Amino acid sequence: MRPDVTASAGRRVVVLLSGTGTLLQALLDAGPDGTAGPDGTAGPPPRWSVVGVVCDRPDAAGLARARAAGVATATVAPADFPDRPAWDDGVARAVEVFAPDLVVLAGFMRILGEPFLRRFGGRTVNTHPALLPAFPGAHGVRDALAYGVKVSGCTVILVDAGVDTGAVLAQRCVPVEDGDDEASLHERIKVVERELLVEVVDRMTTRGWTLDGRQVRWGATADGGDRR
Repeated sequence: MRPDVTASAGRRVVVLLSGTGTLLQALLDAGPDGTAGPDGTAGPPPRWSVVGVVCDRPDAAGLARARAAGVATATVAPADFPDRPAWDDGVARAVEVFAPDLVVLAGFMRILGEPFLRRFGGRTVNTHPALLPAFPGAHGVRDALAYGVKVSGCTVILVDAGVDTGAVLAQRCVPVEDGDDEASLHERIKVVERELLVEVVDRMTTRGWTLDGRQVRWGATADGGDRR
């Protein structure tokens, strides 16, 4: 599916999702909108905005959130492609339509392959509900509780070819409380995760970044970051 692309001021952010879209909603709610101030004067132009949403599931609730906000969407379902490389290329082409400065995985439950990383590596971010490199993978909250940690949290990383192995952009701690189970701890992490993702997107789109080995350097470029 090739969606329409509308012009937008500021840095262009494309979101990939698979589920309910709560992280997307946080970005939609927080994105500077450049509206007029109370005295009627023009506000500042948007620094960044979500210009497109790409999903791997046509029934994902996050698509409705995007459409309600007037954001163009595209669905790239694996069943519509003959094999995994073709699907990877399809995702990359769907994202490319929106000409993004930054790509955000917001609850996107699939690993992206080489065709995608070749085009968007170095400017794609993901969140994880644990303090990486501890407890990577699909069950980070459950694994942290089983280990008996007293502090967990969330991490925002640059996406690479591994599973939760990319360079760390930001982290924030969430204490583990007595009586926590996976659901209760995860809910508190999600609140912090949404706040942290918005902060990272704002920083990346306004200050820029470069990657020195595994160290992210903020404000090192004027054009939005490493364009490898």
